[in-house]
Amino acid sequence: MSFDPETTAVVVVDMQNGFCHPDGSLYAPASEDALADVTEVVAAAREAGASVVYTRDVHPPEQFEDNHYYDEFDRWGEHVLEGSWDARLHDDLDVREEDHVVDKHTYDAFYQTDLEGYLDNHQIDDLLICGTLANVCVLHTAGSAGLRDYRPVLVEDALGYIEEEHKEYAVGHSDFLFGEVTTKGAIEFE
Repeated sequence: MSFDPETTAVVVVDMQNGFCHPDGSLYAPASEDALADVTEVVAAAREAGASVVYTRDVHPPEQFEDNHYYDEFDRWGEHVLEGSWDARLHDDLDVREEDHVVDKHTYDAFYQTDLEGYLDNHQIDDLLICGTLANVCVLHTAGSAGLRDYRPVLVEDALGYIEEEHKEYAVGHSDFLFGEVTTKGAIEFE
């Protein structure tokens, strides 16, 4: 699968201590296992000159207090609180000054963030999406990208998950409905 580095960004979704470190509030071993694969995708993109975007799921402690229905703390417990160690990107990631970091407060990295503006300003059309969790923030971000006319491509061997079938669902659903799927080894920059 071929990508133009000038119009492509790797979007690394939520590879944070809270999800990828054994001491994290919502640790999933497969998310930690995905760190090396995500780093490999980022390194290849950097070498080719493609953009790199990291998203961070960050919640102010009072975020859901007045909500009628949507409450991630009710579903998942308190996690990745603003300013906490839990919310920091994992130390194994090679985050650089020129990378764009998006703080988001929901599963969707486009919802009330500057992600779309950043991509448009840099004339980016194609998104190689990796990170965690496959069936939650990765899937919602990819779906939102597709609805905005970006080309979302899930890198299926660089995804974290809780259960293997969750990843399989996310990959299959994305491929069927709004995006494409690739593997690290199939990515080529031209």
